[in-house]
Amino acid sequence: MLSHERVESENIKYTPIYDEQIVSSRREKKTPNGRSLWSFANLYFKARNAMLYRVLCEKKPNEIVVVGIRKDILNRSDIFVTTGNAASPLSEILLPSQLKKVLQIIRTIMKRDYWAEADGSKRETMAECLVPDRVPPEYIQTVYFANYETMYNIDQKLRNFNYRISLACEPSMFFQPSRKFTLTPTLSIVEGDMFFSRRQTLTISVNTVGIMGKGLASRAKYFFPDLYIHYQDFCRKRLLQMGKPCLYKRESSIDYQLADEPATLSNANTETWFLLFPTKKHWSDRADISGIEKGLQWLQHNYRELRIKSLAVPALGCGLGGLKWKEVGSLLCKYLSAFDIPVEVYLPMEEKIPDELLSPEFLLKKAGQSRL
Repeated sequence: MLSHERVESENIKYTPIYDEQIVSSRREKKTPNGRSLWSFANLYFKARNAMLYRVLCEKKPNEIVVVGIRKDILNRSDIFVTTGNAASPLSEILLPSQLKKVLQIIRTIMKRDYWAEADGSKRETMAECLVPDRVPPEYIQTVYFANYETMYNIDQKLRNFNYRISLACEPSMFFQPSRKFTLTPTLSIVEGDMFFSRRQTLTISVNTVGIMGKGLASRAKYFFPDLYIHYQDFCRKRLLQMGKPCLYKRESSIDYQLADEPATLSNANTETWFLLFPTKKHWSDRADISGIEKGLQWLQHNYRELRIKSLAVPALGCGLGGLKWKEVGSLLCKYLSAFDIPVEVYLPMEEKIPDELLSPEFLLKKAGQSRL
């Protein structure tokens, strides 16, 4: 792995995966020993960060791999460690001798699965280890892939070289679902993180009293404070009721929030809307499956008029709501299978769903049976 300076001096051909204007700013910034960032091979402590999210907005997951480096590279005396994106004026560049502070930074960023601009967490998750000139091949330990097909293809090619590098499939590292089942041309069942679905409209389970305390709603509140304000306003005006969700048409997208330097993205979603879907009246109540069904009926009758283009829906009422997928899954499929837009239903994270409850025979057969 070579520095930009080394690549240029040796005239090595490569495929860029970044915005040239962004990276060129690194030429001007210096480390404490006076060298330009351009002369360092830069490594991230956490691959699943805003830079990788940006790359995957413009590249397919099967075009990208993540190369894992042995942690003993931190024992070298010629490296530097940054407290965030090295090009940012807010990031410090630390010497290896400041190991205590370095380890504290690493522990903090490794705990973050999400980030935001306002609190600095987006910048911090891009903390770097700067290695002069090159990272020798003996430091390469693991190569990570978004899917098994790509991993298998690379494995077959590398066999000719008698390589000793581990290969691992980690879809979540690439913001991809761990499993996906296609039920109809428009309806899929997904195991993964709904916030990374890149659907136009994300459904958030809520109560009708204006409290976003736990679960999916709490995460939405952290990510999008403006959503929380609109949610409380819907509750105050009694617009949000059981059987009647409310749509917040946000004028920005989750891509702009999560990607590094989003202003220069060429393939970002331009909007992320939120469907606030009541599953219970009070936050302490058990989810009301009858109210959920009425809400699905309302959505089925109104999604075209609301101009919803694509939709991601969690397992409404499961988890904190106390309902089980066995009773909720078929209900969701009954209504959402009739939509003529792409719809993804996300499995509950709190329980492992057996395969027999994910089959078309179970979900679509029951979906065709009326509950009314």
